[in-house]
Order: sequence, then structure tokens, then C-alpha cells
Amino acid sequence: MRTFGEREKEKGEKSSSKRGVVFNIQRYSIQDGPGIRTTIFLKGCPLKCLWCHNPEGINPNPEIIWLETRCLGCRRCVQSCHLETPIFPPAFDPRCNLCGECLRTCPAKALELAGRGFSKEELMEEILKDRVFFDLSQGGVTFSGGEPLFQGEFLLEILSACKEERIHTALDTSGFCEMGLLQKVEPLSDLFLYDIKTIDVKKHLEFTGVPNFQILENLSWLSKKPEKVIVRFPVIPGLNDDDFEIQQMGEFLLSLNIREIDLIPYHKMARDKYRRLRREYPLNNLENPSSERLEKIKIALERYVPKVKIGG
Repeated sequence: MRTFGEREKEKGEKSSSKRGVVFNIQRYSIQDGPGIRTTIFLKGCPLKCLWCHNPEGINPNPEIIWLETRCLGCRRCVQSCHLETPIFPPAFDPRCNLCGECLRTCPAKALELAGRGFSKEELMEEILKDRVFFDLSQGGVTFSGGEPLFQGEFLLEILSACKEERIHTALDTSGFCEMGLLQKVEPLSDLFLYDIKTIDVKKHLEFTGVPNFQILENLSWLSKKPEKVIVRFPVIPGLNDDDFEIQQMGEFLLSLNIREIDLIPYHKMARDKYRRLRREYPLNNLENPSSERLEKIKIALERYVPKVKIGG
């Protein structure tokens, strides 16, 4: 029996273009740029943010997730597994090669594959299904993740295809990439939703696993076209929301002439996703930021940035 990886390789050999790995296509989105949008979530991210709300997007490879609330406990998945594993569900056995047999035999569809390979042509077919909504609302397509720049070559192909179809494009990105890649992507993306977690170098390394020098440098370069940039700031209580941190953020954005920043409040909804992947959630005791604190941050940043919004 061919594994998922072998089937994807065969598809890639038959296709003239790169293949990207997508873990979700969200239609009718109104929070990822102007108008009604289709948001494409590309798999793989070099950051390991403690508060990541899409943990299924970190690993660049397809993964099987377990929807525990659907599970009947019948263990047909274990019985069908060629590994003869005692682990339940068998997808969490380290030897799992994603053959997909457990997905096929689960009567409750409690196991799902997060991550599917797409060629440029296949993904464009999905995007063009929503063209009427783009035209009516002045919307378009947003590429998110994970980190969409992690799949740089595929991203360039699909952005170029969208440009040929005159579809508005946006990129929801951490900005963590070589500047050369960003310079290739910039002409093909109409809007950048650019995440800034913190200005503090040590905190950034501690909270995300990577330094922020390249991120800030890339934003400095991109800000030469400020009309194309909206900064997104995830507000994580006790981690990056103290007054000094907000002042640092404001002064940096003022120096770049950034025109808009969106405050993205931390929420707990990702905890279930971590459980579905059998991963430990690192911020179990963290509470959502209060509306009062968010309003104070908004007022503080309005000294530096003309437009400050709470929410995306």
C-alpha cells in the first residue's frame, strides 16, 4: 500500500509546477484583509510561538489529528493499523507513515488529515470558486499559515497565478525570511498583514524560538510602501503587553511611518487543537486580556500610529 507521502510524490512528478501543502481553506473570511476573502493556510512555520493558535500549521508535513469528541472508542483504527500498534489512536505511534488506513476505517470520522498537497492549478481551481464574492465585495485571497513564506517557491507561483487573474492578494506573515524572498513576493502581494510579537530581542527568542532581527529589518524595507502594510500585534497578557513594551512598539512603528496596527487579543481556543495533536499547551493558566487593558493599549499606540484597531 502506498503511503500518503508516496502518493504526493507521484502527483508532483506528474505536475509541471511545485506542490504546496495546505492544511485549511477558509471561505467567506472578513478578518484577513478587505472584502470577502478566501484564506489559504499553508503548512510549515519556523517559529514556535507559545500562544500559536494553529499548531497544526507548524509541522511542514501532513499530520493526522484526533477529534476526541467524535470518537466512539470502537478501536477499529487500531485493528486496521498495519503497525499492529497498541497505541490509540494509532496515528500517534511515532512509526506512523500516514498510510491513511485509520482515516478510512473510522466510522465517526474522528481522525482527519491536516495537510494536503496542491499543485498551483489545483489550488487556483479552489480559489476561483469564490471569484464572484471577491468581485462583489472587493475582496480576494489571503495566504496565511503556518508561515506562508516557509513555502516560498510555491507561494511565488500561486501569487503570480492570482495576479494573472487580477485577484487581490494579501499575505499574513511573521516576516521571518530572507529579504531576497520578500523582495520577490512584494510585487505580487497587494497587502501584508505583518505580525510583530515584540520589539525586545530576548523576549522574541524566548517566546518564539527565533530572533527578530530579520523580521524588523524586513518590515523596515517593506515600510517604504506603507500603504501595503498593516501591522498585527498579538496581545499576550504578561508576556508582551507591559507599558514599556507598548512604548517601544509605538516608537518603532512611528519611525517607519506605519499607518495601521491591529491588536489581536490572545484567546484560549487553541488548547483543543493541541490536545487533538497530543501536544502539551504551554499557556494553560493564561487568561484572555481584558477589554479595559486592550483599550489602554489602543490609546497608547494612537500616539504613534494613525489607525489602531482591536481585532483583525
